[in-house]
Amino acid sequence: MSASEKNKRLGRGLSALLGETDTEGYSAPDVEAAPASGPSRDGVRMIPIELIAPNPDQPRKTITEPELNALAESIADKGIVQPILVRPVDGGDRFQIVAGERRWRAAQRARLHEVPALVRELTDRETLEIGIVENVQRADLNPVEEAQAYRQLIDRFGHTQEDVAHAVSKSRSHVANMMRLLALPNPVLAHLASGQISAGHARAIANAPDPEALCEQIIARGLSVRDAEKLARDAQNPPAPEIKTGGREAGSKDADTRALEADITARLGLAVEIKHGNKGGELRVQYKTLEQLDDVCRRLSADGGR
Repeated sequence: MSASEKNKRLGRGLSALLGETDTEGYSAPDVEAAPASGPSRDGVRMIPIELIAPNPDQPRKTITEPELNALAESIADKGIVQPILVRPVDGGDRFQIVAGERRWRAAQRARLHEVPALVRELTDRETLEIGIVENVQRADLNPVEEAQAYRQLIDRFGHTQEDVAHAVSKSRSHVANMMRLLALPNPVLAHLASGQISAGHARAIANAPDPEALCEQIIARGLSVRDAEKLARDAQNPPAPEIKTGGREAGSKDADTRALEADITARLGLAVEIKHGNKGGELRVQYKTLEQLDDVCRRLSADGGR
């Protein structure tokens, strides 16, 4: 398959990756009417549970006990409504799960001996792609797993963010924002994966000087995302200490200082503030865009080369 065909197929989402078989609305076949491991309608086979193994590269790493128990109760009552997807391994004698590990685990708890499955000949690459797309589309991944899944699709298979976004029915900005979370320290990612903070909290503190410390504050104080954003802004722009000049507050500037501020402001076209004390002071230049900062840097470089 060419790169363009692969991207086109990925872009059509999970249904395209699965092939032409539509499993929506599927109801489990009558086990009495279909021989074990034999074919059933719609290409679905009943396969003994012990012949199926999970995929070690499964993007979803966390399956909680409550959700497994709830699904097991549902399966015990109604059976498996939608078949799992597997691929043959070990010469076709055994099978590896491509999509549906949670259903397979819950079926064991429900004491089923067989599960309905679609069997597809798939490469390692296709297996991982389908596993990622299926989990993301079902919202089965926590934010960290989702971000890592996008990273795998891009790094291992050369997909663009646009390809991935189209495949999982998300915006490109969503994919980009999720992947940026992976730059956070591991303790913060652990809190994000466990649900102690949300992706909104994580994005708010991502560019702060010490996101780990801010994360602990968010959890301890039960802060909202908006509160977290303010916390991050304050951490990035701490209030400057007051500088006193001979008993006079720095805010009470003499005429010469104000005149100098006005002169530099006029020359740079940016707001300038001078604070001076007995032990020195500081000169602040305020800019709103990176272009304005670049202009100041160019001017300083040009002056320094004279």
